[in-house]
Amino acid sequence: MVHRQSRRRFLATSAALTGAALWPSVGRSQSPNEKLRIAVIACGGRGGANLQGVGGESIVALCDVNANALGAAGEKHPSARKFTDFRKLYDALGDNDFDAVVVSTPEHTHAFATLPALKRKKHVYCEKPLTHNVKEARLITETAKTAGVATQMGTQIHATDNYRRVVELIRAGTIGSVKECHVWVGRAWGRQSEEDARKNHDIVWVMDRPTETSPIPAELDWDLWLGPAPSRPFNSVYFPGPKWYRWWDFANGTMSDLGSHWIDLPFWALDLDAPKTIEASGPPPHSELAPASMKAVYEYAARGSRGPLTLTWYQGAMKPERWEKKEIPQWDSGVLFVGDKGMLLSDYGKNLLLPLAGKDLPALPEIKDRIPPSIGHYAEWIHACKTGAPTTCHFGYSGPLTEANHLGNVAYRAGKKIEWDAKGMRIPNAPEAEQYLGREYRKGWSLT
Repeated sequence: MVHRQSRRRFLATSAALTGAALWPSVGRSQSPNEKLRIAVIACGGRGGANLQGVGGESIVALCDVNANALGAAGEKHPSARKFTDFRKLYDALGDNDFDAVVVSTPEHTHAFATLPALKRKKHVYCEKPLTHNVKEARLITETAKTAGVATQMGTQIHATDNYRRVVELIRAGTIGSVKECHVWVGRAWGRQSEEDARKNHDIVWVMDRPTETSPIPAELDWDLWLGPAPSRPFNSVYFPGPKWYRWWDFANGTMSDLGSHWIDLPFWALDLDAPKTIEASGPPPHSELAPASMKAVYEYAARGSRGPLTLTWYQGAMKPERWEKKEIPQWDSGVLFVGDKGMLLSDYGKNLLLPLAGKDLPALPEIKDRIPPSIGHYAEWIHACKTGAPTTCHFGYSGPLTEANHLGNVAYRAGKKIEWDAKGMRIPNAPEAEQYLGREYRKGWSLT
């Protein structure tokens, strides 16, 4: 079902939707009935899904390092100009040739494909996670704020009715003051023990970086796929996706990827921002591969009416203590809010109120500040591009969310609890950990 609402109602209720500052759009003024001219960077996999999501608009340019993906997209949009290198796409398109860009590349090139559009004040939809690292997230967030355009990170689950319902219940005080939150996912993609790898028929994920060269698929421009990442011979352990997801040089494993979906819920419901401290645990960090299983504990300071909060992330084999003791349902993935009046458990599609030990089940309150149904994650962004309305996952919200998720991996790789100076982007108690906030880029690639 498509939910329709007026622009006036959308604007009036958007403050409740976002829980964050709203940025006005200053992009090309046009009628809501006029089609956006969109350049699509990456057309296969998630890119294909995103292309379909915005396909009702005017697709003026397509770009992909995979000739097969580019060709298939070109058949659906024959009038679109086609490119292999998104840098050449930006060089070729004049400011009057396009209004917006959709970015669906692997995350190690997200910032590189997004930044030029923001600098030219073009609207941007970018897949999650927003960037490869903390420094890139801050750069994209600040540039988007200056640009004043419509932005959206591709966390489609944010547009569901269940997430809205959970946010309403938490904000209405249903379980009282939330002191702790537990977020866990069953996915275990990353470096495993040899025993687990054999059990999961995933023996490749105990290996170090391969040195041998495999034949490069004829359809792939491997050098462009690498982009700013360190050069290496092609090997099938990196491509096709989502194999690259496990390697630090191209992504950050489960933490930043699924964290974009699952930590999004408490980030929204509790109006979170930068954590004070982060401490992570798991198997010894590996120089090449993100871990299959790990845990990260975030401490948030009190702010306004919100008290101090501990948020704990678990992935793979790690689970909350209440889950291990079977005090809560054994959901494979979930978010557990623990308040002083009760608990609220949620996953993507359902939520459940639970009592604290020795207490009654919390009563359902009357929800006065209802969050309106989403008009659709893509539709919301397109509507914002055309009218100046806000989006719910704009970069002012999704940038800090991405930073926080990346900091979990920073603490894990540092092997110690870190204190986070968000304003200065420093780690005062462990300056050696700052090496994981960003990285040097391969020759020919720069964000300056």
